Amino acid sequence: MTETSTPAAEQTDGPEPAAPPVPATSESDLFRQSEIAADYVEGLLDILDYDGDIDELVQNGRPVVEVVGSRLTSLVGQRGTTLEALQELTRLAIFRQTGTPSRLLLDVGNYRANRRKELGAVAKNAAEKVKEHGEPVRLEPMSAFERKCVHDVINALPGVESESEGVEPSRRIVVRPAD
Repeated sequence: MTETSTPAAEQTDGPEPAAPPVPATSESDLFRQSEIAADYVEGLLDILDYDGDIDELVQNGRPVVEVVGSRLTSLVGQRGTTLEALQELTRLAIFRQTGTPSRLLLDVGNYRANRRKELGAVAKNAAEKVKEHGEPVRLEPMSAFERKCVHDVINALPGVESESEGVEPSRRIVVRPAD
């Protein structure tokens, strides 16, 4: 028996069925992910002979691990690049143990909280320029975390909107007047 398929443009039997809903991750599953991540990061700190206090929690529906201590700036790297890499490795460690992708947020030395404040100022400054001149403003390339911070601020401001353009690692935000 041979199967044939009709190209999507030629199908006429109605709309495609909706994708099955993604099961919500329970609070206990999220906390388990943060525990796995904390263990992974603790092992890394031991290997590097770094001291740090590790907090594991769940915030806004995602697992979070925060590492605080001295001599941790090398774990952040220039503009957070090392931190982003560590976060991805930690997410892989979670996936290896659970078989489930994770949205873990890893922070070292309060870098993300401080960067979020800086990006808020950048976003507000860009919005003011857009309102003053009526022309779009293109910001420097940013990580996904940084772009989300800027989008959140712009979305809360009247008269401006933002969108991302480009391809990683040169993906950036354009702030423009709202329609």
